[in-house]
Amino acid sequence: MNAKEISLARAKELSNSINDFMAFKEKALHKMAGNRKEYKNTKAKLLDYYNADESNWNDWHWQMKHRITDVETLVNFIHLSQNEVQNVKKLSKTNRFAIVPYYLALITTEQNDPIKMLSVPSKGEYAVDLGKDDPMAEEFTNPAGSITRRYPDRLIINVTNICAMYCRHCQRRRLIGETDGHTSQSLIDESIAYIKQTPEIRDVLITGGDAFLLSDHQIENLLKALRQIDHVEIIRFGTRTPVTMPMRITDNLTNILKRYHPVFVNTQYNHYHELTKESMYASQKLADAGIVVGNQAVLLKGVNDDKYVMTLLNQRLLQARVRPYYIFHAKEVKGTHHFMPTIAKGLEIMSYLRGHTSGLAIPTYIFNAPGGLGKIPLLPQYIISHEDSTYRIKTWEGKIIEYTEK
Repeated sequence: MNAKEISLARAKELSNSINDFMAFKEKALHKMAGNRKEYKNTKAKLLDYYNADESNWNDWHWQMKHRITDVETLVNFIHLSQNEVQNVKKLSKTNRFAIVPYYLALITTEQNDPIKMLSVPSKGEYAVDLGKDDPMAEEFTNPAGSITRRYPDRLIINVTNICAMYCRHCQRRRLIGETDGHTSQSLIDESIAYIKQTPEIRDVLITGGDAFLLSDHQIENLLKALRQIDHVEIIRFGTRTPVTMPMRITDNLTNILKRYHPVFVNTQYNHYHELTKESMYASQKLADAGIVVGNQAVLLKGVNDDKYVMTLLNQRLLQARVRPYYIFHAKEVKGTHHFMPTIAKGLEIMSYLRGHTSGLAIPTYIFNAPGGLGKIPLLPQYIISHEDSTYRIKTWEGKIIEYTEK
């Protein structure tokens, strides 16, 4: 065979290796077009129910004011069996739920709809004898104010318990409580004072709850206070609003953020169904303001613990100008055991991503050590063995090569 024939044979081999994913992608994108019709229908029902219009829908304050927090309202817009209704009633007494109209409208009639699994209480949450309320031991990493500190040069300020939608897998379920509330100003001031007195802190993550559920004024005050500390180099926000309530990403908010660069945003898309026209626009708007947006997906059994689902999610994130940053292995939080994947499944996904999609679409797979001992990156095994300077290495296709260092 000449070089051209070899090249064509190799190209055919590569095409064949991705045929299954391409068929999955075509079917998924077709399904998403159908989802859009369901979204518009549910949206129309919601607007009619609340006697509202498009301007209301696009106002994040209206969305928050009309969060659905009881099953009696919920059943007006999505189908729930009698068992599901009883589960929601019972479970929401101990771990409340709330869903803004926008995110509710994304739920489809599909049996195992990922949006529904992420947002509506289900019978799996009864397993409260498994896991811990605080598996990351945040209680013991709180040196001052509302800070969580696990690393030498960075820390978290928790500023609120409020979210547009309370994720059913949330690691801070214990803090949701029965009422919404922002962290008191005295605790915020104490947190800022601690950072001022700790010169090694160069990176501050503002989170909650959802950091973008603070008002624009509160966000700017926090940014001003942190930017007055010389050793704080970067500021990050943890928020799901680009995903769950994209209308929060207003011109005023982005103008505030870009005045205090370098500012980064970490968000959490867990399924490609969440990458709607509206959410992609919100993420692109942040990017247009010079804000690097990173995605921190959580690997969740039955939602996204599938190599094709995760590949399509990460590819579409890049289209939204969001960098796939982490895939977190789900934490063992009480009431979330039904979401727990296996590490073997996570490694299978990472192994598939390498070579089947671009490096930009490959996040780091992270296991959080229990007790707040920090992030541990998990990788498939590529070095099979080595002796002296010779290594046996597995390629992304599973081919074994030998490499000797000269």
